[in-house]
Amino acid sequence: MITGKNGVLLIEQFEGFRAKMYKDAVGLPTIGFGTLIDSEDEKHLLTETITKEQAEVLLRKELVMIENKLKLMVTKPLSQNQYDALVSFAYNLGINNLKSSTLFKKVNVNPADKTIAKEFMKWTHAGGKVLKGLEIRRKAEADLYFKVD
Repeated sequence: MITGKNGVLLIEQFEGFRAKMYKDAVGLPTIGFGTLIDSEDEKHLLTETITKEQAEVLLRKELVMIENKLKLMVTKPLSQNQYDALVSFAYNLGINNLKSSTLFKKVNVNPADKTIAKEFMKWTHAGGKVLKGLEIRRKAEADLYFKVD
């Protein structure tokens, strides 16, 4: 399974586009649609200006890494919207946070469990503070997760 249009749009909407490096909510160097500059081959991005097209390539590269890991972690069939919501969560918070979360444990027991929506809302902190933007994002992810097409 790969991230669908709804998942990509959700990520792009909440991350926003920045052509130059900026520090995210916890001070990490970031560019494009929230792509962390965290490897040697990305160091040049610390001083470059990129286009939206380049940012989309960086986003897709990150999504492939998340998708590959998620494929190994998920034990139950998911809808496209459920998958996309989990990818957005992992993109924002990291695959390891998703993997260790009660949210994900519930997904692997019963993807239709309605209490999963509340689990999304437990992940609204950054730098020790509740961020309104994260509250809105988690709500949007939960809504996408339970959206029926």
